[in-house]
Amino acid sequence: MDPEQLKVLEKDVRRLKRIAAERASELHDLVEDRLPAAYHEIPEIAAATFDACKAWAEARDRLEAVSAA
Repeated sequence: MDPEQLKVLEKDVRRLKRIAAERASELHDLVEDRLPAAYHEIPEIAAATFDACKAWAEARDRLEAVSAA
């Protein structure tokens, strides 16, 4: 992988980490501020948080694999 592609992958990992942190913050706000009244929001926010964290982890793993090679 050339240096430019590596930079793009690193930027993508940072972007996905930011998105995962934003989703985690939404989940935290739900727990801290709106439960139990907003219990119906749990599945949607939890799924979005899970998906964002999974996307970040997969991108991080790709970056680590490329960096190790």
